[in-house]
Amino acid sequence: MIFTALADVLMGYVIVSQTLTPVLPLVLLLLASAALYTAGMVLNDVFDVEQDTRERPQRPIPSGQISLATARMVGVGLLVVGVVLAFAAGYVPPRAAAYPWRSGAVAVALASCVVIYDGLLKRTLVGPLFMGLCRFFNVLLGAALASTQVAETAQTLFFERGQLLVAAAIGVYVLGITLFARTEAKQSSQPRLIQATAVMAFGIVILLYAPSTIPHAPQFNFNEMYWPILLLVLGLSVGRHCINAISDPTPIHVQTAVKFALLSIITFDAAVAMWAAGPAYALGIFALVVPTMLLGRFISAT
Repeated sequence: MIFTALADVLMGYVIVSQTLTPVLPLVLLLLASAALYTAGMVLNDVFDVEQDTRERPQRPIPSGQISLATARMVGVGLLVVGVVLAFAAGYVPPRAAAYPWRSGAVAVALASCVVIYDGLLKRTLVGPLFMGLCRFFNVLLGAALASTQVAETAQTLFFERGQLLVAAAIGVYVLGITLFARTEAKQSSQPRLIQATAVMAFGIVILLYAPSTIPHAPQFNFNEMYWPILLLVLGLSVGRHCINAISDPTPIHVQTAVKFALLSIITFDAAVAMWAAGPAYALGIFALVVPTMLLGRFISAT
C-alpha cells in the first residue's frame, strides 16, 4: 500500500514543521518514499523468483511478462532514484534544513533495510523487525528536513527523541502487522496471532506517549484526555478485526484483519498530524484512504 508510505512521510513532515511548506522538498521526499517502496515490491519478486516459479507461475517474472534481468534493473534503479531524490530534498531552495544531508542518509538506511529484508531475512525470525525498521525510517524521512538544529541534550542521531518515538511507534505497529500476516495464506496459529496483536497494541501505546515528548508546542493541541480516547477508539477498531481472526484464524479472517491494520496506518498518521498541526492537515492525510481502498480492489495488500 504505497499511500500508507506517503502518509508516513506527510506525518513526519508535519510533526516537525507543523505545515506542508516548503512544497518542493516535501514533493521530493514523497517521490523518494514512493520510489523506495516500489523498489521493495519489485525486488521482492526478484528474490522470490524460484519460489514463484514453483507456486505462482502466473506472476510477472515466472510467466515471462518481464525478464528477471529487467526486474532486477528496475528494482535497483528505483532504489538509486529514491536515495538521490531524498538527498536532493535537503538542498533544493529554500535551503533551510538544519542538516541538509540527513534526508539522504535516512533514505540510504531505508534502502538498506529494503534489500536486507527482501533478499536475506524475509522468512527468518528477524524479518518482521526489518519490515518495522523500513517504516521507522520512512517516518524519519519526512521528519528529516527540520529547519532548526536539535539541542545536544535532546537529540539522538540528529533527531529529537520525540520524533524518534513517533517513528518507533509506527515501526512497532508494522512489526506487529507483519507478524500477524506471516501465515495468512493458510490456517494461522492462534498464539502467534495473539502475540502479533500485542505487538501492535504496544506500538499504539508508544504513540500514546510519544507526541508529548516533542518539545515544540503544537499549533493545535488536544486536551490530555482526548488524545488517549482518540487512540483507544482507533485501536479498538483494529483490535476488533484482530479478535475475529484470532477466534477463527482462517485465511479470509486473517487477511481481512491485515488489510484493515495496514489501512489504519493512514488513520494513525492523520491522528498524529491533528495533534501537531490541526484537523486540516489530518484530513489531508486521511484522504489517502480513498486511493488506498480503490487500489486495493486491483492489487492485494497482503
